[in-house]
Amino acid sequence: MSRNFVKSMLAMTMIVAMLALAACGGAATTPAATTGDATAAPAASGGPQVGIVLPTKDEPRWLQDEARFRDLLGTAGVPVEILFSQGNSATEKTNVESLLSKGVKVIILTPQDGAAAAAAATAARQAGAKVISYDRLILGTDAVDYYVTFDSNAVGAAQAQYLVDKATGTGNPLYLYAGAASDNNAFLFFEGAWSVLQPKIADGTFVIKNSSEAQALQDKAELTRDEMAKIIGQITTNWDFNTAKGLAEANLTVATAGDKGNVFILAPNDGTARAIADVFAVDPDVTSYVVTGQDAEKASVQYIIDGKQSMTVLKDTRTLAQDAITAALAFLAGNTPEQTTTYNNQTIDVPAKPSEVIAVDKDNVKAAIIDSGYWPASDFTGLQ
Repeated sequence: MSRNFVKSMLAMTMIVAMLALAACGGAATTPAATTGDATAAPAASGGPQVGIVLPTKDEPRWLQDEARFRDLLGTAGVPVEILFSQGNSATEKTNVESLLSKGVKVIILTPQDGAAAAAAATAARQAGAKVISYDRLILGTDAVDYYVTFDSNAVGAAQAQYLVDKATGTGNPLYLYAGAASDNNAFLFFEGAWSVLQPKIADGTFVIKNSSEAQALQDKAELTRDEMAKIIGQITTNWDFNTAKGLAEANLTVATAGDKGNVFILAPNDGTARAIADVFAVDPDVTSYVVTGQDAEKASVQYIIDGKQSMTVLKDTRTLAQDAITAALAFLAGNTPEQTTTYNNQTIDVPAKPSEVIAVDKDNVKAAIIDSGYWPASDFTGLQ
């Protein structure tokens, strides 16, 4: 674990403890035990000050974020409750309303659907709560006070650069996959990837094999959102393992042997990367594949060690969760979180301070994942 990370953790813990003591008249509260889908720590008034709404328990990524929030807040006595929306925007809004009824002052929300989440954000604003959009941007409303995110363009660019660095010669088959069209991040990831891949498509290094819309736009360096939407409509995985698997199978079924060989695959995240890689690995006409990912999920770290997945982009959720909590504490103290840029959500420019991302493959997996303390070595086999 880096020295700077430890210092920032200690500083944040001191701030959290002071706020907890102030809120409780000098005696910090003890977090309550987790029950069902909620993690709560009682405040002096009996309710949480911060409410966190994550999109689903069915993706390892969000369980990972929940664990990070617990690690950071669990021993500090900060009154918090964590709820899951299970992929349903109506449940998401109900979760927010439930938290507001308990008197929360800050809502940290990862939208299931960026546009649909506007209603939940508006409800929070009307109740006087601050809204922090976490990892995904809430769209189409001015009721968003801050955005905690990684640089999503940089994630896509890192994935694409990895493919470029591994390619030699010309005519390399390229298969494109994307996240959900309802997630603004999917557009940002693809935009970042396209900025790196497009010149190499234009010069013949890569040949797109599974999107007629991308082929039609392959000479265009910058795409409009509508143009990206047309491409994503053909290559979306909806962030779903089974959808990704089915789409990859369908792509390879119609592809000729000449469209295979040594292939390059832009996969949007780790879960879909594993599903897609498993399909390409068993196709007899696929000689080799290079496949991207992101999130550094444990299963994908093992895949990288085993040579089944080429790379992932580490978005250290400790940093992201810490940034969200730091912003929440600033709002609770009547201050404004630090801002380095803005992201337009189709209504306003939302203040943000993007966190760093790191490309990880077999060469640096031990240093980036194990030595940094992100995951313990005991969780993996075959580490060198």
